[in-house]
Amino acid sequence: MDAFSDPRAVAHYAENPPRMVPGYADMQRMARLLLAERAPDDARVLVLGAGGGLELKAFAESHPGWSFVGVDPSAAMLDLARMTLGDLSDRAHLHQGLIDGAPHGPFDAGTCILTLHFIAREERLQTLREVRRRLKPGAPFVVAHFSIPEGERALWLSRYAAFAVASGIERGQAETARSGISERLPILTPEEDEGLLREAGFDGVGLFYAGFAFRGWSAWA
Repeated sequence: MDAFSDPRAVAHYAENPPRMVPGYADMQRMARLLLAERAPDDARVLVLGAGGGLELKAFAESHPGWSFVGVDPSAAMLDLARMTLGDLSDRAHLHQGLIDGAPHGPFDAGTCILTLHFIAREERLQTLREVRRRLKPGAPFVVAHFSIPEGERALWLSRYAAFAVASGIERGQAETARSGISERLPILTPEEDEGLLREAGFDGVGLFYAGFAFRGWSAWA
């Protein structure tokens, strides 16, 4: 069963990113700062991969004037996002589906955090193009996901698992996650990830975050 439709997995989703993604809270904080460099105080923000609602809540709490359109294919994860947002949920319109069926905006800013590594290369390029089409000229865009140098997947995924264990994840669970990620996720190299952003039409592509097997970039439309 897809983990993002498994009720048990969804119920515990919010516990995992802080324990499995090095510097998760700081990465979110940096993302907010990068968006705020160019986004107005009343920005409409496109959040691709909004299921769970973790970044939606963080952004909404730090910027009271921002409103959001969150996009995610999983109904269960969007339900969790509504629960996570609580009283803030009236500032977020949640859309079930993929980016090509999402509202056209135009948006003042966009993010895609811990999502693109689930998408194969060619589909990823099209996804990025669809995001850019929905952003105003010059609007900031922030992404972060698995991105591993060529030939180093086994090394960095073993370090990813070791970090999870050091953060309190059971070793068996961490090893299962490592194995599944290695076998199933279409992880690209940092050079490929940067190239796709530029090919999709983004400018100013720059690395802002690196945490073991994860990388994050900022750019603008």
